[in-house]
Amino acid sequence: MLSPKQTLDTYYLEARRDLLEVAALLDRYDEAVKRSGEKTDNDIRVDALRNAMHTLSQSDHPKANRTEQLLEQFSLVN
Repeated sequence: MLSPKQTLDTYYLEARRDLLEVAALLDRYDEAVKRSGEKTDNDIRVDALRNAMHTLSQSDHPKANRTEQLLEQFSLVN
């Protein structure tokens, strides 16, 4: 099992890249909304991403298993 430092050393850059990808997707979506002047009606995918970020932002999350929580949230979208 890895120590906390080893865990960050091993996975930090990968996680940072993935978060930047999500940010870029939301930026592209917002720019498309500005260009077209309309949002995608009833598309819960954007809300699912925002809810996932909220879950991840909880430092002392009660369940601690954020992966399982995200899988449950995303399963409602498909």
